[in-house]
Amino acid sequence: MVKKKIIFASNNAHKLNEINALLSNNFEVVGLKDVNYTTEIIESGNTFHENSFIKTSAIVDFLNSFCFSDDSGLEVECLNGQPGVYSARFAGEKASDYDNINLLLQKMANETNRNAQFKTVICLYFNNKYHYFEGFVKGQIAMESRGVNGFGYDPVFIPEGFENTFAELGAEIKNKISHRAMAIQKLVKFLNEND
Repeated sequence: MVKKKIIFASNNAHKLNEINALLSNNFEVVGLKDVNYTTEIIESGNTFHENSFIKTSAIVDFLNSFCFSDDSGLEVECLNGQPGVYSARFAGEKASDYDNINLLLQKMANETNRNAQFKTVICLYFNNKYHYFEGFVKGQIAMESRGVNGFGYDPVFIPEGFENTFAELGAEIKNKISHRAMAIQKLVKFLNEND
């Protein structure tokens, strides 16, 4: 079977690897570097929907090609949904995962409500139309960082039904239950039904 090539509007190697693992049976997923797209895409939206559209439409303007993007983030109940769309730059524009996690744990130091969710919104450009797919996973924020796998807030996020963080559970389990996995499943179902 010849795999269809689909452009994923991201330079994030962690996300690209995760999405490739989820889509590898059906598609060859390529990133922005693979199509020589070097312009920085400014995520100026106030919602995950807006940011995913901004990224996908930038590639459509550039190549008018079959592509998709996602915008994902962590929403913490006691912080009124923060960090949300600012998840990757919670502690500043050049913040590392470590910086973001430290700020989150500081802000939650005296909080007993540890409820949170990871959310993903995928925007797909297919047959001259934009389509959206959402996924989320509920859980709790750990008291401290635990585990070495994953990226972003994985070391402090304990998904519902588990005692370990995403960073302790590893990619195999995460790719079955994560917010991105849920959204990708909907994307694949749509593509299989509309191929």
